[in-house]
Amino acid sequence: MSAAPPAPSAARATFSTGLDQAVRFAELLCTTGVEWGLIGPREPERIWTRHLLSSAALAALVPAGCDVVDLGSGAGLPGIPLAIARPDLSVTLVEPMQRRVRFLEEVVRQLALAVTVRRARAQDLPLASCEVIVARAVAPLPQLLELTLPLLRPGGRLLAVKGDRAAAELADAADVLGARPDVRVSLDSCGEGEDTVRVVRAAVPPFEVGEP
Repeated sequence: MSAAPPAPSAARATFSTGLDQAVRFAELLCTTGVEWGLIGPREPERIWTRHLLSSAALAALVPAGCDVVDLGSGAGLPGIPLAIARPDLSVTLVEPMQRRVRFLEEVVRQLALAVTVRRARAQDLPLASCEVIVARAVAPLPQLLELTLPLLRPGGRLLAVKGDRAAAELADAADVLGARPDVRVSLDSCGEGEDTVRVVRAAVPPFEVGEP
């Protein structure tokens, strides 16, 4: 196990008053998270850029005061950094594996976060119940859209973190999206430098004013 590297200067601006919580989360990921196999043994050296700051970058795409479901939360990414950076959000971490749920519950307890942890699969969630769904490394985009679009309430949106393959996965999802012409899709970049992430945004009507 490795100790978490010091928080970079960008972390203070990103997490503001929640910086201490972000630092503690980084420590938990680099120790218990590695020990339990929730992140790889090489991840601690890039825990801030690859995991915490890139997760928090999604905040730019989430409207104020939303209910957010982190589907397949795993080690709490992107949901926990998003909750720290945006305490106005109501975040629920949805994860089917009990070992991961135990880790998430311990993180929420230690960080004193107002976050809900739920052991469930996407298929267990009520239809049309989610305002915003965030997902990272859950499934290829075609399958992810099939799982999540029925879960979005009117005006809801999916934010799928897809990295360098975002455009290719979006092309692969043409058939799924062709069957849902009411869905508005965009490919966004969030963050700066090493913290930049590529995000597929899929929104269902009614759309917000200015929604691309």
